[in-house]
Amino acid sequence: MSVVTRFAPSPTGFLHIGGARTALFNYLFAKHHGGQFLLRVEDTDRKRSTDEAIQAILHGLAWLDLKWDSEIYQSHNADRHREVAERLVAEGHAYRCYCTPEELAEMRENAKNSGGNARMYDNRWRERDAADAPAGIDPVIRIKMPLEGETTISDLVQGDVTKANDTLDDFIILRSDGTPTYMLAVVVDDHDMGVTHAIRGDDHLNNAFRQLHLFKACGWDVPEFAHIPLIHGADGAKLSKRHGALGVEAYEEMGILPEAMCNYLLRLGWSHGDDETISREQAIEWFDLGAVGRSPARFDMDKLLNLNAHYLKTADAGRLAAYVLADADAAGITVSPDAETRLVTGMPGLASRAKNTHELFDLSRLYLVDAPIELNDKARDSLADAEARQTLMELADLLKKATSWGEAELDGIAREYAESKDLKLGKVAQPLRAALTGSNVSPSIFEVMAVLGRKETLARLEIAAN
Repeated sequence: MSVVTRFAPSPTGFLHIGGARTALFNYLFAKHHGGQFLLRVEDTDRKRSTDEAIQAILHGLAWLDLKWDSEIYQSHNADRHREVAERLVAEGHAYRCYCTPEELAEMRENAKNSGGNARMYDNRWRERDAADAPAGIDPVIRIKMPLEGETTISDLVQGDVTKANDTLDDFIILRSDGTPTYMLAVVVDDHDMGVTHAIRGDDHLNNAFRQLHLFKACGWDVPEFAHIPLIHGADGAKLSKRHGALGVEAYEEMGILPEAMCNYLLRLGWSHGDDETISREQAIEWFDLGAVGRSPARFDMDKLLNLNAHYLKTADAGRLAAYVLADADAAGITVSPDAETRLVTGMPGLASRAKNTHELFDLSRLYLVDAPIELNDKARDSLADAEARQTLMELADLLKKATSWGEAELDGIAREYAESKDLKLGKVAQPLRAALTGSNVSPSIFEVMAVLGRKETLARLEIAAN
């Protein structure tokens, strides 16, 4: 059997992290088994579905590099859904219901008063002749559900789950206006797309019992179900915006790398020994549903940022420079070709200190601009002392004579100067850092000097000294 999975978002909002994790699990399971990962946009709710939401979902999947093999839009299949509903009526597996709004309201009230021991719908049109239908009522179509016994689903994550059939109503599959319900559309589309595994959040588990019987009524194979526990906040409460329940695009805007986001989502509810950082290739090789836990995963923003910091350290310098240059452009900073070269050269030292690409931009400012540079208050204080400025002038004279411009030689010149003046190296490095970076914190100051190059270093020192 060739594995076929699907991700089926409703385009009524952004792609939130729960949906992104579901998409990732579907993608990895399909690729692990050499199968297909399909996308189905469930846009049958035309009032709430928007083109903006569709584009946000597609962008989020593309950002996460979850390439789907084909896609459909559920609204395009409405005629096919109606055809199946009518066939089920003709075969005796479904029927037309002519209940009035008042009758339905009465049934709901009776069910409410029964303490949950009665079905919401009392099956009054299940075997009734359509000739008895009242005038002016456009009927819905309901599926005939089993009246006795139990239904068991052998879920690939939850294990065997059983539900009493007397709790399953004859639910509507086609509305009175001829539009299909979610239950019907999902089953028909899963069958027509050849879906073998329905991997989704466990908030869909109750739907699975109804969908299973609809598959059987249609005479179709039932996909394997795998219902993944939802994601909770770090405090164990249902995930909300205060925990980080944002759209995937929000994490992109925060400066999270997509590979870090995928790695983090993968580890939310799935594990492979003690491995924390897992590449896409490893994820495809290792992923299977047996390692998905049954308990809700907990979202932790600090862990995501720490994982992102790891990926920043190992990312290509040119790629990271592109993120920084985009931020520089947004900030109205014009970056010269020399500064761009410095940025790429100095990126490893910068990336090791950042947790997101925006922090990386802030750290990169020392390379992005040419002399003269702005000084922060602490740097300005460091250079207010005449002795500090004298140190810079003397160091500049020594540096002009340097035969090479590597970290080791620059370090040696500064140390030799400090010893000649009976100073600790820090007393030399502090004004150097202020003059060259405009700040009191930076990567190793000799690394900074090597990246800035002879010309830019001397220019900044002379400006600061004077």
